[in-house]
Amino acid sequence: MKIATVLGTRPQFIKAAPVSRAFQKHQVDHPHHPIREILIHTGQHYDEDMSDIFFREMAIPAPHYQLCVASGLHGWQTGQMMMRVEDVLLHEKPDVVLVYGDTNSTLAGALAAAKLNIPLAHVEAGLRSFNRRMPEEVNRVVVDHVSSLLICPSQTAVDNLAAEGITSGVHLIGDVMADALAIFSERADAHSDIHARLGLTRGAYLLATIHRAENTDDPNRLRNIMSAFSQAEEPVVLPLHPRTRKVLDTLHLNLPGQIRMIGPVGYLDMVALEKSARVILTDSGGIQKEAYWLEVPCVTLRDETEWMETIEFGWNRLVGADEKEIVQAVRSISKPGRRPDLYGGGHAAESIVGLLSKIYRPV
Repeated sequence: MKIATVLGTRPQFIKAAPVSRAFQKHQVDHPHHPIREILIHTGQHYDEDMSDIFFREMAIPAPHYQLCVASGLHGWQTGQMMMRVEDVLLHEKPDVVLVYGDTNSTLAGALAAAKLNIPLAHVEAGLRSFNRRMPEEVNRVVVDHVSSLLICPSQTAVDNLAAEGITSGVHLIGDVMADALAIFSERADAHSDIHARLGLTRGAYLLATIHRAENTDDPNRLRNIMSAFSQAEEPVVLPLHPRTRKVLDTLHLNLPGQIRMIGPVGYLDMVALEKSARVILTDSGGIQKEAYWLEVPCVTLRDETEWMETIEFGWNRLVGADEKEIVQAVRSISKPGRRPDLYGGGHAAESIVGLLSKIYRPV
């Protein structure tokens, strides 16, 4: 069996790492029923800090195809990716196309597969913010409706699909990001020296990330967020997405020294920073989950979240871009008494490979 995996962004590299490992293990354990994975890198994230370091640190096989699409407006970028992915699929003739998450790379891979009548498997299916202004929401809704196999991280995701009339091919598997964290958390402890490099005291800093268009494309929201960070009583470590840095440069804000703006970091450094932060502030879906698993309180800089379970159990607070709410949340949030297991137990990748092998094994 041949699987074509379409990747393009940092979160997808993290999600793909344990699944690619599981494909490799399957090759060893089942030599008479091999699975060959063809990795297609769209180039949506393309430089050392946003791409190469993840392949190296997480031992992801080198992509078989580098499409080099890079940045651009949504329509142009998605169209370019779709055309180039289609060329690869026509050449490789895979049995299944595998996509992750909700990016333009996800959408392009899904549409190319659907147009060629190739079965599509969507990892992280069923997530909904119910905010169609988010490009990610549009992407995930479209991808789910053209998918053959919908791999869900939570019962909420399954229920969301059922509410849209999608029940066939739906499987509750768990979250592959839990697998990645289980695999690489100890490696981060052993190999990351980022605390020493930044002069940080464990448990005595805030970690923040901002990258979603709803925050970076709205100057008022971004100003409010940065103003809240300026009122922090401890260092705020802010690894900057290139788009966020570009926008901040245009705002000419006078930011205090406790805001430590640094370049993007690799997965091991990011996990190390997350584990030792007192509080994490983010608009990233993946980091909300990682904060939960690592038992670090999280403040989400969005008006809604796909991961409502983290809110319900008290580990996460939604504050949007309200300056006063951000400041109040940072000062008052603490660790709740209970943290139920959410989103699987770290074996989702094995289950995904087993499912693909069972459903699409050649007769």
